[in-house]
Amino acid sequence: MPKINYKSVEEIELIRESCLLLSKTLGEIAKVIAPGVTTIELNKLAETYIRDHGGVPAFLNYHGFPFSLCISPNDQVVHGFPNNKALVEGDIVSVDCGVILNKYYGDSAFTFAIGEVSDTAKKLMRVTRECLDLGVEKAVVGMRIGDIGYAVQEHAEKNGFGVVKELVGHGVGLHLHEKPEVPNYGKRGSGIKLEEGMVIAIEPMINAGRAGVKFWDDGWTVSTVDKKPSAHYEHTVAVTKGKVDILSTFSYVDNVLKEKNNN
Repeated sequence: MPKINYKSVEEIELIRESCLLLSKTLGEIAKVIAPGVTTIELNKLAETYIRDHGGVPAFLNYHGFPFSLCISPNDQVVHGFPNNKALVEGDIVSVDCGVILNKYYGDSAFTFAIGEVSDTAKKLMRVTRECLDLGVEKAVVGMRIGDIGYAVQEHAEKNGFGVVKELVGHGVGLHLHEKPEVPNYGKRGSGIKLEEGMVIAIEPMINAGRAGVKFWDDGWTVSTVDKKPSAHYEHTVAVTKGKVDILSTFSYVDNVLKEKNNN
C-alpha cells in the first residue's frame, strides 16, 4: 500500500494559495498567447510573474527540467520544451504550470486554441475538459481512484478519442509528485479508497487518434504515435465529504478568453 501524506485543513489552505497564484499565472498566459508569440516568451512571462508574487516555479530544475512551464503544442502530449518557434493559427497548446508557495506545491494545466482551430481540435479540447470535470466530480470521500479513471476513460472513448495510459495524475503537497497515482482509466469501485485529507492532481491527457505515445530522446517530451493532436487539462483537488473542493481554477483563463472573444 503506497504511503499517502494526508493534509490538515491548514495545509490544504496553503496548497490553495499556491494554486491561486498558479491559476493567475495561467490567466497571464491567456492574455498574451496568440499567433506569432514564442513559447519561450510564455515561459519567461510565467517565471517572472510567479517570482514577483513570492512563489517559485515548481518545474524549473525538477529532476533537471530546464524550464518553468511545460508547453506542448499539437501532437505533443506533455512535458514539451519552450522554444523560439512562433505559435501559428490553428495550433493547440497545452500549458502545464507548477508553483511552490510557502513550501507547498500547486499543479494545473490548460490547453489553449491559437486563433481559429479545426473542428476536431475544438471537440478534443471540449471533451478533454469535460473528462476533467467528470473525474473531479468523483474526488469525494468514499469513492475510489478507479472511479476517477473510469469517468475520464468512458467519456473520452465514447467520443472516439484515445486515453494516454503511460502518464497519470498524482498526489500533491510538500512534493510535486506524491502518492497515490491517479490514472485516467480504470474500473469503477477499484483502487485506493479516497479519504479526507488527500490532495490529488487529476489530469486527463486525451489524444484525437490512438492512445499510444512515444518518448523523445530529450528525456522529457511525450508525443502521440500517430502525430494527431492531444489535449491536457489539470486541476489540483482536495478530497472532502460530499462536495468536491477544487483548489485550482480556470476562472482567470476563462475570463480573459471571454474578453478576447468579445473584442
